[in-house]
Amino acid sequence: MAWLILVASGLLETAWATALARSEGFTRLWPSVTFIVTLTLSMAGLAFSLRTLPVGTGYAVWVGIGAVGTAIVGMTWLGEAVSMARVFCLLLIVSGIVGLKLLH
Repeated sequence: MAWLILVASGLLETAWATALARSEGFTRLWPSVTFIVTLTLSMAGLAFSLRTLPVGTGYAVWVGIGAVGTAIVGMTWLGEAVSMARVFCLLLIVSGIVGLKLLH
């Protein structure tokens, strides 16, 4: 259960990072509200997961999912550059996440 919540929390990290960028310095209401709600839920899920998972593993997986997810959102919907090198590096992060899960 902790792993499932950790993955969901990582996905919520993608949501809050994207909302933070869209809030334009907290000058736009709905992106700012989305940021606060998803940040709170993401942190709560991380905290719950760390009750049973090692902090190093849990945090690395949470950040990795959020980083990869945010990069994918940026490349897919926000016009950020896409290159084979960038995709390869994101795949390296994903392989690290999978490795941490397998070694746990």
